[in-house]
Amino acid sequence: MDDDGTPLLVIVDGANVVGSVPDGWWRDRPAAARRLRDHLAANGLPGHPGPVEMVLVVEGASRDVEPVPGVHVDPAPADGDGDDHIVTLVAAAPTRPRLVITADRELRRRVTELGARVAGPRTVRG
Repeated sequence: MDDDGTPLLVIVDGANVVGSVPDGWWRDRPAAARRLRDHLAANGLPGHPGPVEMVLVVEGASRDVEPVPGVHVDPAPADGDGDDHIVTLVAAAPTRPRLVITADRELRRRVTELGARVAGPRTVRG
């Protein structure tokens, strides 16, 4: 939470975080995205003492994954990719505290240039 009480905006790079664990996710990408979504809903942002707004960005075959209480699921446009969509979300909230969860180096560079903090997949995967 920011000093003014604004919840931390946590944007999770769904494809990158799902792909960080070799658990067979490639056999059923939507199911893997749902498992991540449910994990985020149950665990939030471990170690963060306050409210967060959790956004899971999905793309491709996972675009139809539904939101659940505590996790907004935001599909990347069909003609775009998840990274560009994450950058758009970060840019759209310049006054909010923002944390992007990804291991993608280029995405990390792009969002930190916009003032967001970054953390790796283990932050939310445990």
